[in-house]
Amino acid sequence: MSNPQQLRYSKEHEWLSAVEDGVATVGITEHAANALGDVVFAQLPEVGDTVTAGETCGELESTKSVSDLYSPVTGEVTAANQDVVDDPSLVNSAPFEGGWLFKVRVAEEPADLLAADEYTAFSGN
Repeated sequence: MSNPQQLRYSKEHEWLSAVEDGVATVGITEHAANALGDVVFAQLPEVGDTVTAGETCGELESTKSVSDLYSPVTGEVTAANQDVVDDPSLVNSAPFEGGWLFKVRVAEEPADLLAADEYTAFSGN
């Protein structure tokens, strides 16, 4: 399992892309997707919603459990991945590509996000 170097990671197992024009993309890590098992339902924040770093903003349901989705940053949601809503298995098959969850206009970014090697050490993957 390889965590892309260009991303940053939360201890809740979400990833955050680099901010471009004030907007970053959020998803869950491959480690989290594997721990969840087959994702069968995704409830994502809606465009216009305000999300707060470290707080829940949706949920992912798998054949094993329901898990809260946490935002790694504070800001306004600018897009939700309708492809994941229509086909939640994208979270498992492509967590770092087509399985992204939402985009957010970043108002505040916490200082405790991890680099890829730090997240790998933290998660054991």
